[in-house]
Amino acid sequence: MRNIEFRKTVQTYNFYIPHKSISSKFLMLYSRNHYYVNFQYSRKQEVFLLYLRSLLFVPGNQPNMLTKAASFSPDAFVPDMEDSVAWDDKSQARETVSINLEMLANTGTKVIPRINSLDTGLCETDLEAIVGPNIYGVSVGKINTPADVSVISEAIAGLETQCGIAKGSIKLVLWIETAVGILNAHQILSSDDRIIAAAFGAEDFTNDMGIERNEDDREILFPRSQLAIAARAAGVLALDTPFFGFRDPDSLKLNSEQSRSIGFKGKFAIHPLQVDIINQCFSPSKEEIAHAVEVIQVFEEAAANGRGSTSLNGQVVDVPVVKRAESLLNQAKQMDITS
Repeated sequence: MRNIEFRKTVQTYNFYIPHKSISSKFLMLYSRNHYYVNFQYSRKQEVFLLYLRSLLFVPGNQPNMLTKAASFSPDAFVPDMEDSVAWDDKSQARETVSINLEMLANTGTKVIPRINSLDTGLCETDLEAIVGPNIYGVSVGKINTPADVSVISEAIAGLETQCGIAKGSIKLVLWIETAVGILNAHQILSSDDRIIAAAFGAEDFTNDMGIERNEDDREILFPRSQLAIAARAAGVLALDTPFFGFRDPDSLKLNSEQSRSIGFKGKFAIHPLQVDIINQCFSPSKEEIAHAVEVIQVFEEAAANGRGSTSLNGQVVDVPVVKRAESLLNQAKQMDITS
């Protein structure tokens, strides 16, 4: 862990941030009306500023759905060539996705197609069809070891050279959806600079474990938590499994709030109607922002009087609480959310 110097307008503190890739210069300045973040960073610089609250799956073999998707506003489009496409339609989906990438990219939204996993034998062909300037990254399922990542990353590097785009431009969102993958998660997620996020696949995971799904998701709480922790330790985003009840907005909201509470930063959507709910659940609310500002204000007042802690509405406010408040305000600023 690195000793990170944290300066505020009133006092200086030393914190520890468990990202080996972040350099030792990390300056945060907070004022009453503005929240600024100035830092120097290296390997995970993009992840530090990245948010992916909602990632909308679009079946890759449905050109009309790809066209309609462009009218919605997720944080990323995920044209899918894997689970939503029957085996006999894989070739058609690959061609359809390739044709529509520029149209999706022109919306200004990140495009992160999901390709078929290594064990299908289709991964390389899928990559050849999509790697280029119109995509932000690639989503790949059933990643079990760092060696899997290496094979995919090397293939992408060769295609980047052929396309004339900078090496390392194409990012990776890796699906961890087996028992082996969960156990290897931190090694996997730390293995390559392209990796920006880990996605949990509940259906494949429960199939691998030979267990049934439950309405309350109790059977996946442990692996979800493990993946969220591994992602945080590796300095990448944790993205949650889709919620399949697309006609049940209340349950989607509850499910999303639960996943946010254990460390997930976003969630995949299987229907456009899920996007706004997911975005709301994974964004700081106006109430949270107002509370965070209050926390910092009362702490600064206490610090000015030589105290290292204080209280607000009957709750202790100390350095960890302030740190959490400042993190939330930084997140709100990135998302352009104001109180």
